[in-house]
Amino acid sequence: MSIKQNISLKSYNTFGIDVSAKFFISVSSIDELKQVLVLKEHPNKLILGGGSNMLLTKDFEGLVIHINLKGIEIISETDDFVTVKVNAGENWHAFVLWCINNDFGGIENLSLIPGNVGTAPIQNIGAYGVELKDTFVSCEAISLDTKTLKTFTKVDCDFGYRNSIFKQHAKGKYILTNVTFKLSKTNHQLHVNYGAIKSQLEIMHIAHPTIQDVSKAVIAIRKSKLPDPKEIGNSGSFFKNPVISKSHFETLLQNFPDIPSYPISEDEVKIPAGWLIEKAGFKGKRFGDYGVHKNQALVLVNYGNAKGSDILNLSTLIQKTVKRLFDISIEAEVNIL
Repeated sequence: MSIKQNISLKSYNTFGIDVSAKFFISVSSIDELKQVLVLKEHPNKLILGGGSNMLLTKDFEGLVIHINLKGIEIISETDDFVTVKVNAGENWHAFVLWCINNDFGGIENLSLIPGNVGTAPIQNIGAYGVELKDTFVSCEAISLDTKTLKTFTKVDCDFGYRNSIFKQHAKGKYILTNVTFKLSKTNHQLHVNYGAIKSQLEIMHIAHPTIQDVSKAVIAIRKSKLPDPKEIGNSGSFFKNPVISKSHFETLLQNFPDIPSYPISEDEVKIPAGWLIEKAGFKGKRFGDYGVHKNQALVLVNYGNAKGSDILNLSTLIQKTVKRLFDISIEAEVNIL
């Protein structure tokens, strides 16, 4: 067990923010993780996965524990379904491609989402009409209090839109170590009517898509809209799409007849936050080393050496402007530290 000192976290967060950890360790087994968690000389600890859903605004004076648990295991299978357990340190997109290569269906719409498997259930990642909860069976997590493993079922996780128990009253109390999914082997249920997937499949001249085709379409769409974190620092979608009342939406229609919406219930609709931000004039706007991406207003970017506080201040300005123009509050999807 090797604890390093004064380590830059620039390569451990997709925003590429150059802050440092006073102490740092990467753990590759549950036993090693348990040993690190009980170290009394390091009471202040930060758990770090793929670093894709966070904005680091300052140096961390404690111990950063990087979760590097690897492995994918088929637990059970029938003629129609397979149950797969994936360790938390596996890259999410790499796992999606593993499923695609094995013709396991259910998460192809979630292709190219940044981050690791262990952090995916925390915010119930989703894209193009599919959410993680749709194929989720259970996950295991270590309690930071008792240092013991606990299993959480889908009901236990209390999934919501970009939400789960791990962002609510269990926030900061557990470290996810693995996630189990139930995926289809036959009769895959494709979701191609959300967003631009159908149009992209037409461009690809595919009339009868497979899960492989859907994944390729999603990858093409995301690459056309979203910057590669390896080239431009970002954390994907920075804001959640807000849900407003139908009456509020109808009022907005009077001034903004082109406002897009997706029905949630009889009384609520979801509004694309990217549309609101673009209408507010921020799409493609650059402030030195940081700004809003030119192709996707939901994405805040670090063009080089931006500070986390720069990105945070920009996000606050966007929130205030959207609130003033539309009377809609948009929440940050990323964790701000």
